Amino acid sequence: MGRAGKVLKTVMENHGISQGKLAAVMGIGASNVYRWANEVRDPSSETVISLIKALRQIDPEAAEQFIQLYLRDL
Repeated sequence: MGRAGKVLKTVMENHGISQGKLAAVMGIGASNVYRWANEVRDPSSETVISLIKALRQIDPEAAEQFIQLYLRDL
């Protein structure tokens, strides 16, 4: 699977963000966040943008860490 799930899991753990909290802010089911964070399914590019926006609402530092890790080595 892709890099987004690994990065998402790392950022959520580092900043104490639960799957339920992220899902609530995004207006989706927590099972979607679970699938991404556990690399069952890759989020689409549009979803990555939504993830960043939601992370910014919860913790701007988490959003910046996600961006930095996601774009590393590109």
